[in-house]
Amino acid sequence: MSVILAIESSCDDTSVAVCNNGKITANVIANQTIHQNYGGVIPELASRVHQQNIVPAVQQALINAQVTKQDINAVAFTRGPGLLGSLLVGVSFAKSFALALNIPLISVNHMHAHILAHFIDDPKPNFPFICLTVSGGHTQIVLVKDYFDMEIIGETLDDAAGEAFDKTAKLLALPYPGGPLIDKHAQQGNPLAFKFAEPQIADLNFSFSGFKTSILYFIRKQEQENPAFIAGNLDDICASVQHSIVQILLNKLKKAAKQYGINEIAIAGGVSANSGLRNGLQQTADELGWKIYIPAFQYCTDNAGMIAIAGYHKYLKQDFVGQNVSPMARMEF
Repeated sequence: MSVILAIESSCDDTSVAVCNNGKITANVIANQTIHQNYGGVIPELASRVHQQNIVPAVQQALINAQVTKQDINAVAFTRGPGLLGSLLVGVSFAKSFALALNIPLISVNHMHAHILAHFIDDPKPNFPFICLTVSGGHTQIVLVKDYFDMEIIGETLDDAAGEAFDKTAKLLALPYPGGPLIDKHAQQGNPLAFKFAEPQIADLNFSFSGFKTSILYFIRKQEQENPAFIAGNLDDICASVQHSIVQILLNKLKKAAKQYGINEIAIAGGVSANSGLRNGLQQTADELGWKIYIPAFQYCTDNAGMIAIAGYHKYLKQDFVGQNVSPMARMEF
């Protein structure tokens, strides 16, 4: 029997979950809306709001899971990577909670947790599988051999795919966070209306820096000829950008699946909530006979449910850390 309390505070969402014998029974996410005023996450503000949100989030998670503090067997927390100030709030709370109840601490790598989110619900992938992890800060192709035996076989050399979505949204004067809004407009547009060059990067790696620049120059050029270009073509621009990014991701994923002879394919991270990527993955799976795995929407973006399931599997191994543990803004995979 194990009841794990999990805390996620790597960026701007304060999330607390409870895992009861491998089943997520609560997953509370407190979003921070203050950053919309600035067009991006302000680290100092994020850490202050985490301090305000964490106690109510823990209390709500315990209520939702119908457990008490005394029922908790261990506390799992995100150690990194992430914003140091934000991580510090979660790690400090986890250490204090565990110390007060004399229960063990479980350190979780945020990127491992995104992948292990696939073990929350059925169907669950079989080992080995390939996971494309795509978010605002990371774009990786990971060969997953076991719960904690993972190898990065491809990654971005510069910017992440999620950043390409967000920067494009900024160019189009869409409010923060812009990624979901591009997805919304893309569903009404023509994905082949405008063509953007696919970066030619060796092996299984990615690059989105030049892609972002090409979008910037394209929009500048069009606006010089027609100042109302964005307003008149917003849906088509979003659809074309999204289509290009999705094709870049899927082309590398197809290459990885072929290279390793694996047809169990998963996607994870915030961008895995994107409808274009989900639809594109399904079409590719139908063509190539892949078995695909996509987390429920609540487990795509940053959430404590994924920290809880990772913590549960570490608990089974008795893989604990001491009170001297500290957060890490950069953390080895």
